[in-house]
Amino acid sequence: MPNRSAAASRTRLPNMIAIAGSFVAIAALAFGLGLTGPARAAPAALPGHAGAPYANQPELAAIGERVDRYLPVPDEAAAPAVDAAKGYRLQELGRGLYLVTDNAYQSMFLVYETGVVMVDAPPRYSAQLLKAIAEVTDQPVTHVIYSHSHIDHIGGVLDLGGSPITIAHDETKRLLARAADPKRPVPTVTFGDTYSLKVGSQVLELSYHGVAHEPGNIFIYAPEQKTLMVVDVVFPGWMPWRRFALAQDVPGYFQQVADIDKVPFETFVGGHVNRVGTHQDVRDQLEFMNDVKAAALTSLQTTAPEKEMDPADFANPWAVFDNYIDRVVVQCVNAVTPKWQPRLAAFDVYIWDQCYAMEQSLRID
Repeated sequence: MPNRSAAASRTRLPNMIAIAGSFVAIAALAFGLGLTGPARAAPAALPGHAGAPYANQPELAAIGERVDRYLPVPDEAAAPAVDAAKGYRLQELGRGLYLVTDNAYQSMFLVYETGVVMVDAPPRYSAQLLKAIAEVTDQPVTHVIYSHSHIDHIGGVLDLGGSPITIAHDETKRLLARAADPKRPVPTVTFGDTYSLKVGSQVLELSYHGVAHEPGNIFIYAPEQKTLMVVDVVFPGWMPWRRFALAQDVPGYFQQVADIDKVPFETFVGGHVNRVGTHQDVRDQLEFMNDVKAAALTSLQTTAPEKEMDPADFANPWAVFDNYIDRVVVQCVNAVTPKWQPRLAAFDVYIWDQCYAMEQSLRID
């Protein structure tokens, strides 16, 4: 039969340890709050873990930091709401030319006497594209133009059905052949510099202006409707997607934004986000980009290496560069925030990315 006294002791001992632990925890909390004596210094961060913020660290969350609430979208970026039951919004841009958007992605179609030319088919709403077209015509889709090869813009082309003629730049054909993606058929017609698509009484002028976002990304211009579509380069009213829209050639990206402004359009379709644009939108983005470039250049020239870091890490060149680049970007973000935070939607989302991309381009391009 168990010894009651021993069993009771075994029961009391964990309870006493728990109670004692609670007192220790309370005492530690009291010390930390300065209730029972001088507060003790916080323990040093473990190697490789986040340490103290850099000097003049911006309040905007850096890459990798959780954001509980993003900045509100300015009124200048507002657009009509999308009917949730339809999943898209249709907007006429001129005779027979229409924008289709879910207020995040954008595509375009042109109606002519016996058919429809579709420009891009984003998978986010490609299943609804035939319904959108049916709102204005019962003609079939006879042609599809690929703005470029990326799946998020053309990966829904099979939802259009039939066997349309597909048109793209030579580089887009090369990239799609390499991808071998059944959702993105290789184009049947390609061109190098320019291509004029004339269908019935309608015309679309296609042209290539070099590498910026990616090879093969083209300008699509409707001269009668004075509408220009260039995808993933200009984002009317919004901060560009991260790292200058993942530009493969940052100087080329700057040049293409300037080239877009030279086209005599009245309406601009950028493939994103919720509204069409104007020349002022293009000029605003170029001004923002040049401000980021100037801020990053100044910061690169005035930021000293090997500051705000443990001397024990000086022998680690990757660590020295990481510390230096971080502080360059801190200065860049601080420099452009007062002017542009109130003017660009989602400024807080990608400003760190833009400054990192800019300092990288300035150092190596």
